[in-house]
Amino acid sequence: MLVAAFSGWNDAGDAATTAADYLIRRWGERSVAHLDADPFYDFTTLRPMVRLVDGSERELVWPSNQFVFATPDTGPELVVLNGVEPHLRWRTFTEAVIEVARELDCRMVITLGALLAEVHHEHPVSIVGTSTDPELVDRLDLQRSTYEGPTGIVGVLQHSARHAGFDAISLWAAVPTYVPNATSPKAALALLQRTLDLLDISFAATDLQIAAAAYERQVTKLLEQDGAAAEYASRIEETAAFDDDLDVDESSGDELIEQVEQFLREQGD
Repeated sequence: MLVAAFSGWNDAGDAATTAADYLIRRWGERSVAHLDADPFYDFTTLRPMVRLVDGSERELVWPSNQFVFATPDTGPELVVLNGVEPHLRWRTFTEAVIEVARELDCRMVITLGALLAEVHHEHPVSIVGTSTDPELVDRLDLQRSTYEGPTGIVGVLQHSARHAGFDAISLWAAVPTYVPNATSPKAALALLQRTLDLLDISFAATDLQIAAAAYERQVTKLLEQDGAAAEYASRIEETAAFDDDLDVDESSGDELIEQVEQFLREQGD
């Protein structure tokens, strides 16, 4: 199974890349491939980084797209791609990803993404799982993907994987709009849980659970210092409570799918 996440447009609250990074740190064994950064990035937009090693040696760090082999304690073996959305040559980029997946005998491609939505930071994280394959939709309790509009590298990779004969699934987490720049371990944890549930992999992410609880407390404290944001969050909470009173079936994910679609359309400019 190839699990792929990309920083940038598809990664609100760093949730997708945090989830992929957790898989690598938890079960990663070795890097099995990487994509050269040079053909795919505008380095005046995404500049390479210089860092000191051992306090003296200077090291140049380029945007990285590493494929890491990971072996959970149960369930299937994974190849995890924690990358950076490219600026250039998207077709070539996705063809290279598909070639690696084929060479490593992957049979499914799961992409992770996150978007800003009108959700409350103390509520359970909404996860939408979509596929264009009717059999996968029925078997794995997913939504049928009917989205039309602008897309990111996640959407392009999904399209390429499907046409290359792979089972393809896209998972999206909702991150509160009023904390757009804060890393959300809570959304990352929800993406992980949904991903590993799909693959019948059992795990306990105690450290990520602790980080998610700390995130909730930090955002609550932030709201106490920002009246406008607190009022906005309160309206979201009241709306959610009203929906609960009406016994709305939130499991369908229809409302969140609409927000995903609206989010993607708004990025068109």
